Amino acid sequence: MRLRFPAEWEPQDAVLIAWPHAGTDWAAQLAEVETTYVALGLAVTRFQHLVVVVANAALETRARQLLGAAGADLARLRFVEATYDDTWLRDSGPITLRDGQGFCLLDFRFTGWGGKYGAAQDDALVSRLVAAGLFKNARHQRVDFALEGGAIETDGTGTLLSTWRCLHERHPGLTRQEIGWQLENTLQQHRVLWLEHGALEGDDTDAHIDTLARFAAGDAIVYQSCDDPADTHYPELQAMAAELAALRTTENRPYRLYPLPWARPIIDGGRRLAASYANFLIINGAVLMPTYGDPKDAAAAVSLGNAFPNHRIVPVPCRALIGQNGSLHCITMQLPEGVLA
Repeated sequence: MRLRFPAEWEPQDAVLIAWPHAGTDWAAQLAEVETTYVALGLAVTRFQHLVVVVANAALETRARQLLGAAGADLARLRFVEATYDDTWLRDSGPITLRDGQGFCLLDFRFTGWGGKYGAAQDDALVSRLVAAGLFKNARHQRVDFALEGGAIETDGTGTLLSTWRCLHERHPGLTRQEIGWQLENTLQQHRVLWLEHGALEGDDTDAHIDTLARFAAGDAIVYQSCDDPADTHYPELQAMAAELAALRTTENRPYRLYPLPWARPIIDGGRRLAASYANFLIINGAVLMPTYGDPKDAAAAVSLGNAFPNHRIVPVPCRALIGQNGSLHCITMQLPEGVLA
């Protein structure tokens, strides 16, 4: 197979983010969320490069000043100017396949999570980054199929993990076989493993897999568990855990499973927020873990350390992010080694 969808833990050139500003949904809590972005930038630049999309030159100056004052390695920062609706680049950024000695940038149709929000600028973001000269030896392929990066997980060798609820919501007129065929052919996968359970309150993505279960190796999965029978999530996440236990690798062996602890409910204006530890980001030599100021933060770091014994676990405060229904993985997109110009 010439085209290959690399796993997140494979070597990377950089992490791609978009800086929040007053024209995004972060306007009401901009200072608070910028603190998270600074912490993220500081963490990433300890290990590799960070590409920051900015709306204009003034925003670049502000982001550079904030990151520099925090001690980020400015030599590992690169800025690119483009317009965007919001900063959830996991869903609006490129999904990069290795294409022999080059790359293929898959640019799926982005619909604002099924038309919930305006997304015209975000839907054009990948083409704008290509036009800005960000990538080298990479062809841009527009795909007329609604898909967000947070909805899919790959092990790098042809197994894709996703949730039926999300993909069915995006394509209600297609059968499971038709959607599976589209994913396998576009993303160059041998098979799709579907989860039927796991939706979280406060998640408006219709159960993105990156809030629920993630590959840690070809035979290992880290997942968000719930051990509180009194919690409304308990039946759903217990059912998801049973589904994961029933999955088999391509060698017909059960996956090694690493449960993540369950944080206390975080309520904002009467609304439960989705504080998932599964929304971590793997980079070169480290796993960046979202924290929520919860006693279970430390236990989550231990569990991730067990799943990723060769990576450093680096906490990033993400309480501000979940106020807009996402977390750490949702605002980032890794760029495989060799793709940057």
